[in-house]
Amino acid sequence: MPLINVKVIEGVFSDAQKAEMVEKLTDAMVAVEGENMRPLTLVIVEEVKSGDWGVGGKPVTTAEVKALAAGLRP
Repeated sequence: MPLINVKVIEGVFSDAQKAEMVEKLTDAMVAVEGENMRPLTLVIVEEVKSGDWGVGGKPVTTAEVKALAAGLRP
């Protein structure tokens, strides 16, 4: 039973985007392990509080991630 655990910063992805992550990550695992494993493939999307995620020694916020996704510098 594969377990895929995805951590994202809260408020960055919509419910629809998170559902798409679950679907596509499941499809990716099934492509490797076979269709019979689909019902046993578990995907967990965990949201980490804004500012509780750090990169390069500095906290990262939801606003900063959204700015980066938009092609802007926070």
